[in-house]
Amino acid sequence: MAGNSHKLGRNTEDIKRELSDIFRSVKDPRVSGLLSIVKVDLSGDMSYCKVYVSCLEGLEKAKESVKGLKSAQGFIRRELGSRLRLRKVPELQFIPDDSIEAGARISKILDGVVPSEK
Repeated sequence: MAGNSHKLGRNTEDIKRELSDIFRSVKDPRVSGLLSIVKVDLSGDMSYCKVYVSCLEGLEKAKESVKGLKSAQGFIRRELGSRLRLRKVPELQFIPDDSIEAGARISKILDGVVPSEK
């Protein structure tokens, strides 16, 4: 079983890396150039993949980007399949996430609380 979880982890990382690159070539104007993949959840049988995306411009822009990604899903899965040579390309589910925006907000708050050292 340990070999299987290692393979799953490696495939998850490969999918995350390739999707990040593929997102940049999606022509849909709804897909933000500041979109990042927060997390990729690949099912054990590798047939489903949840892709959590976050946008520096906020949750609303992430939701808008998800609409664009959903309409480009055929292109994205084709690209993923040809780049990774997977026997079966997982069904992709894009989920908007606000963690990048939240992180930036927390960082801004901390900058105001903690005096900078000079």
